[in-house]
Amino acid sequence: MMASLLPVLALWRREMLRFVRQRARVTGALVQPIVFWLLLGGGLNASFQPAGAPAGTNYLEYFYPGILILTLLFTAIFSTISTVEDRREGFLQGVLVAPVPRWAIVLGQALGGASLAVFQGTLLLVVAPLLGIPLSVAAVVSSVLVMVIIALALTGLGLIIAWRMESTQGFHAIMNLFLMPMWMLSGALFPASGAPAWLRAVMAVNPMTYALAALRRGLEFEAPAPRFAAGTPGLAISLLVSIIFAALTFALAAQQSRRTSTGDLH
Repeated sequence: MMASLLPVLALWRREMLRFVRQRARVTGALVQPIVFWLLLGGGLNASFQPAGAPAGTNYLEYFYPGILILTLLFTAIFSTISTVEDRREGFLQGVLVAPVPRWAIVLGQALGGASLAVFQGTLLLVVAPLLGIPLSVAAVVSSVLVMVIIALALTGLGLIIAWRMESTQGFHAIMNLFLMPMWMLSGALFPASGAPAWLRAVMAVNPMTYALAALRRGLEFEAPAPRFAAGTPGLAISLLVSIIFAALTFALAAQQSRRTSTGDLH
């Protein structure tokens, strides 16, 4: 087990060093969602009242948890794309021929991407009071724990796709095809209560819906009145679905890595 953990730590450390050396990734994964939040939230703030929310709740507050998810999503895309780059540069071939279990390779990649995602999500949490979103210490801690689960799930989903892709262009196309609709139909942009019946059914089976609900509940931990979580699934079911989602994506990513041989990477 210790021999398997060493490559996990090595791959995690490699992702951290890559992040430090590629600081433009911070701009793409953190600043872009904030700009999106301010522009879209500011434009809809005067005409949108979240269903089930108490009077005085504005759209910027409702949209804030969705922006946290979007930050995790963008980071998952930027971090797992390194798998496609490692394939092109030959690093992945060297890792695959090493006497290392494939699950350890995937775990190291997933922990690296998830660590970066949670770090950037935490930065957005810290500046929330400056943006008019009051949060308690308990809410920050519970939200960070939820973001860990969500980040692992999204990074695992990215690795499932990245292990099959041969170009960054194809990777971005597939990721946008799957992840952006999942995010939009999670309740990030609009509540399920105001959607048509067929759209509510799609949102009900979307695992991102429960991930966002868990984050909304975390943000409202010990809050006297709900602002984010009105009309969302309960915390227990949301956490359960999110954990299952994270475990499933990791298992599928590990299975995909076992199907890939060094010959497939040339």
